[in-house]
Amino acid sequence: MTESPAGTEKAPVRPSFLTRLIATGLFSGYSPWASGTVGTAVGVLFYLIPGFEASAILSAMIVVGFLAGVITAAKVAPAEGHRLTASATLAKQKFQGGDVHGPDPSIVVIDEIVGMWISLLWMPKTVIAVAVAFILFRVMDVLKPEPARTVEKLPGGWGIMLDDVVAGVYANMAGHAFLFLARQIFPPIS
Repeated sequence: MTESPAGTEKAPVRPSFLTRLIATGLFSGYSPWASGTVGTAVGVLFYLIPGFEASAILSAMIVVGFLAGVITAAKVAPAEGHRLTASATLAKQKFQGGDVHGPDPSIVVIDEIVGMWISLLWMPKTVIAVAVAFILFRVMDVLKPEPARTVEKLPGGWGIMLDDVVAGVYANMAGHAFLFLARQIFPPIS
């Protein structure tokens, strides 16, 4: 909140419809339970569009989504505060020690969408690969291995987005390793 010249506090500006549409992943972030998982599923739905998996398209969408996420998350988070769903509160307490570094409301899921896209980059477009990437991304996003916890402390939309970028990179590397090992043991698996 900011103070006006007369010393009275102003309410945060309500973000526009378009800003909320982007930050909440087409409003999927309003899911009352596991909004991060629902937002991640939205990322998968985009990925299932024919041709979306092409490296040039997916890479461009990651960059555009990331930049749009930094901007829109920075506008929605202060307006919403640190409101979390019950599942997000539980995960933060159990796996992250309840650390809170600034507003990162559960409704903001553009970070999960972009993180999921990073998890899928250069992966084969198969049911197994998508399922592995999905599970690994959700695990990495909840556990927040370093440097995810460190970058999460950055101000505004940067921290909101970058911890999921790190989780996506880790999930991508682990997914490629998993698929490589699976192909060695079960050759027809991609």
